[in-house]
Amino acid sequence: MSLPLITHPHYSYDFSQKHRFPMQKFRLLHQYLIEQGIAGADNTYRPARAKMALLERAHCPQYLARFVNNRQDQQELRRMGLPWSEALVKRTLISPVGTLLTCQLALKHSIACHLAGGTHHAHYDFASGYCILNDLAIAANSLLAQGLVKSVLIFDLDVHQGDGTARILQGQKQVFTCSVHCEKNFPARKAQSDLDINIPVGTHTEQYLQMMAQGFEQAIALSQPDLVIYDAGVDIYTDDPLGLINVCEAGIRQRDRYVLQRCLALNIPVATVIGGGYDKNERALAMRHAIVVEEAHKLWLQR
Repeated sequence: MSLPLITHPHYSYDFSQKHRFPMQKFRLLHQYLIEQGIAGADNTYRPARAKMALLERAHCPQYLARFVNNRQDQQELRRMGLPWSEALVKRTLISPVGTLLTCQLALKHSIACHLAGGTHHAHYDFASGYCILNDLAIAANSLLAQGLVKSVLIFDLDVHQGDGTARILQGQKQVFTCSVHCEKNFPARKAQSDLDINIPVGTHTEQYLQMMAQGFEQAIALSQPDLVIYDAGVDIYTDDPLGLINVCEAGIRQRDRYVLQRCLALNIPVATVIGGGYDKNERALAMRHAIVVEEAHKLWLQR
């Protein structure tokens, strides 16, 4: 048995190269992991399309119907940030199942990695910031409903605050949301997570890693989780066009190794999702997203 990886060919589809969102990064990430000998037929899982009952654990039924049937108004579409298409609907309805499957496999095997996910700006009844369905909230609520866990920590290290996650889960006492994000970045109006760590604009690697680690230890102590869902966004990278903080690639690797090692040392299963990253060089971006999987693979081999 190798490290469980979850992906789907529909995650990337024909998409305008002029658009800011790097839609091909999911395909390129899987391709790179195959080249590295980390992804193979024996350890790659393909999720199915979500049933509406699953999505309604975190989202408004009327909103889901508007999205699926292309009935959003222009204001909703602008806030979503992605042009509606049948291909977008197809990949959007698969990805939350991918994160849920990743969590289920992590509970069974200690660690598992979704090669997508982390759509943390999606709110209960509207899309925002390229995020349509909140896979993090859907997965956490589903695991609790299934009785697989009693407490979940969503540890979000995307450079942008997980505002949708915080708002959807604000009344859910069994899910602890911790967002470590750039304080002067999207969204302009922040939500209130259970724990917010605000990183100043321009912060460099060492200070970031110190603040991140303190946030992780505090979140673990406060939540005592049965599972960590780890959003390993790479838009903290110094040259990411939407980042505003200055963490080098070695710092990203150090960050991911720290989170994964601590989870395993504490005997807490961890499910990873890739979160944000917006480099126009999509091959380089995919390799950056691969860091968390590479570190998980190393730890898997050391078990």
